[in-house]
Amino acid sequence: MGRGGEVCLSSSSLPIYFNIMFIGEYSHNLDDKGRLAIPAKFRVILKKGAVVTKGLDNCLFLYSQEQFKKIATRFAALPINQAKARAFTRHLLAGAMDVEFDNQGRITLPEYLRQFSGLKKKIIVAGLYNHLEIWDAAAWNKYKSETEKNSNAIAEEMGDLGI
Repeated sequence: MGRGGEVCLSSSSLPIYFNIMFIGEYSHNLDDKGRLAIPAKFRVILKKGAVVTKGLDNCLFLYSQEQFKKIATRFAALPINQAKARAFTRHLLAGAMDVEFDNQGRITLPEYLRQFSGLKKKIIVAGLYNHLEIWDAAAWNKYKSETEKNSNAIAEEMGDLGI
């Protein structure tokens, strides 16, 4: 892993850096022990460590160790005298857990995170640039269907953000 989210592949004596991002939607199954296979192309980014935590919209967020440290640093700088800052910091940081890959490319999701996100058997792993989201497939399909119906209105509102 090279500088900030780049993967270094050596060719002869010169390193070559490629920006890697999480994109795409992948369907997997959660086994009875709470293990979930992560797509092989993402394991390259996550091989130096990963953190899973409570996300938004009842899904889980999976970050590389490096990216999670950046986010945690930003949260640590928030004013502790503001209740909403404390609440969201607790949501994201206290709910976090380091995860490791087994020999089959699976991570074990803790029971409290599986309960939080309502994960059952069928799971969707969705790439969102600097992190992955882990969804129960039924919840993902419902969310995606509702979002797609409103995509024009959402796109117009995004114009206010400069997109």
